[in-house]
Amino acid sequence: MDAQQPAKFRSLSSKFSRFIVALLTWLVLVIMLWDIRHQAFDFRKAVLLCAVVAFAAGLISRFTIRLLARPLKLLEQGMTAVRQGKLEPIQVSATRDEIQHLGESFNRMIEDLTASQEEIRQHRELLEERIRQRTEDLEKATRTALASSQAKSEFLANMSHELRTPMNGLLGMLDVVLDSNLDGEQKEQLEIAQRSAYSLLALLNDILDLSKIEAGKMMIERIPFNVRTVLDDCVKSFQARASQKGIALHFEVDSAAPAHIMGDPLRVRQMAANLLSNAVKFTDCGWVSLRLSASPAAGGNAVMEIEVSDTGPGIDADKLSTIFDKFTQADGSITRKYGGTGLGLAIIKRLTELHGGSVYVESKVGKGSTFTVKLPCEAVAGAAPDPATGVTAAPAEVEPSAARLLLVEDNLVNQKVVMAILRKKGYQLDVAANGREALAKLEASERSDHEYDLVLMDVQMPVLDGLETPRVIRRNAHWNSLPIIAMTAHAMNGDRERCIQAGMDTYISKPVQAAHLIATIEEFLLGRAQMQRPAPINEIERGLADRLMQDESGMANDLLRVFLQLAPERLQRIEAATGDADGATLATEAHKIAAAAEQLTSRKLGDCAQRIERAAQRGEFQHIAPELEALRREIHFLEELTAEARG
Repeated sequence: MDAQQPAKFRSLSSKFSRFIVALLTWLVLVIMLWDIRHQAFDFRKAVLLCAVVAFAAGLISRFTIRLLARPLKLLEQGMTAVRQGKLEPIQVSATRDEIQHLGESFNRMIEDLTASQEEIRQHRELLEERIRQRTEDLEKATRTALASSQAKSEFLANMSHELRTPMNGLLGMLDVVLDSNLDGEQKEQLEIAQRSAYSLLALLNDILDLSKIEAGKMMIERIPFNVRTVLDDCVKSFQARASQKGIALHFEVDSAAPAHIMGDPLRVRQMAANLLSNAVKFTDCGWVSLRLSASPAAGGNAVMEIEVSDTGPGIDADKLSTIFDKFTQADGSITRKYGGTGLGLAIIKRLTELHGGSVYVESKVGKGSTFTVKLPCEAVAGAAPDPATGVTAAPAEVEPSAARLLLVEDNLVNQKVVMAILRKKGYQLDVAANGREALAKLEASERSDHEYDLVLMDVQMPVLDGLETPRVIRRNAHWNSLPIIAMTAHAMNGDRERCIQAGMDTYISKPVQAAHLIATIEEFLLGRAQMQRPAPINEIERGLADRLMQDESGMANDLLRVFLQLAPERLQRIEAATGDADGATLATEAHKIAAAAEQLTSRKLGDCAQRIERAAQRGEFQHIAPELEALRREIHFLEELTAEARG
């Protein structure tokens, strides 16, 4: 028989019946053989004996089936039912033997299983109820946490706006008054008030930055920038404070450090400024040094190191592990002597973590300290040479009296501050209290011969706010190139991006600093003036031509040659990105050309590239084609200059 086939089933009763029949048949045969042997065989006797044996076999089989086989059959049916998931007791005959005991044991097992299943069911229902309750509690806690986070974010945004608005009035008016005729004592008193106000602003910024980081609201920007220039400007901003204390302040750049990298210039400057601020604050004699270096990393990138060293008092070894904690300083006496909240290093640590980097400190008491920030960075391929090795252009002058500006601001204090700053510089200024008034003034200026050259716009305004108004302005092709500068007290993450997407050209946060405001306005007015007054060869391009003709070292010619070699590929990338509506690639490539144009002192080339970059940031791809043609013309003009210089 095949082993894989199940054996044929034979019931116990049939087996027992066969055994009885075989036994009785054997007994009949023995008796008949006995009679034959003794010659006493009687056929009738044999028939009668067979009948008796058959009757006896039937009785025995019937009795056996009732006594043994039927209870076992019931037990088998009960087990089959259990296997099918039916827990039902079987009928047990009162046989007072093992069969009865087996049936009763089976029924007790069924009762136990039924009780266990009921207990399991109750436990399952209880567990499901607990899980449901816990899930509801978790969902409620999640909703509460999200609502709390949202409320915290709104609170930070509102507090940022509410605190910066009066700070804008305070600092703005202090700048205006300090720029007026004052005697020595008055000027000294106002300078003290100004320094105190800036200290309050720095404290406000630290608290807001830390809150944004902890709430996960701070995002790290990735744009190309010159890290050497950023750090150099940062060092220069502390030069006066260091000179007042009689300490030297140095800036060193390792030759391996890249000049142009992808990253967040604002946060890099913030980390360097916090380290320099502490170093200058705690150093009473000696020197403070900032060193920029880099080491190679995997994937062809690098690790940038910003190292700030000083000859200050140093930090105890047992305090080094806690100085990066919030509201912590190395010694309680430091707060009493120097002030501060202990947030600067905590912010640096969290900013480095957001960059995927690290910060550590080495210090010896009485010798000084060295703080090192390590940040992964990506060098920008094909970036323009560092300004230190290039050709520097003389700053162009802007005639304020010829420029007409529109200020869109609903706060009277802010209106007076900006009006005082700009009118003191000779600008013609009109004021609108909301976006609707601004649109009306723009339409009126379009009908007249006195159009506006630039718009300063607050973001949070009634009637029509500062995000919707630029969108309306940009829908009018006549105003597409009109520079719009956002001025807002909002300082939360994403505000700058929202302003750019709305159609603004740049972003100034309040409190507005007079020098920064004037510099930003002049930058855009100069670009607009060059765009509106094109010339075949202006003074800047003629200056470049003269330098190419008189370039004994060959540096200017080398710069221009490298740029012209890379220009066709970059133009192809810009054209492809325009077709694909790839704003990020478009802005990056245009920025590279603008940076190179700055080194070449080609203002018209830089203006074209900057207009393409701004259009890409705003997603206005329909305006890029004419600018791209202008860019090609300027590059062709530079090629002619190169040929002329060689001839």
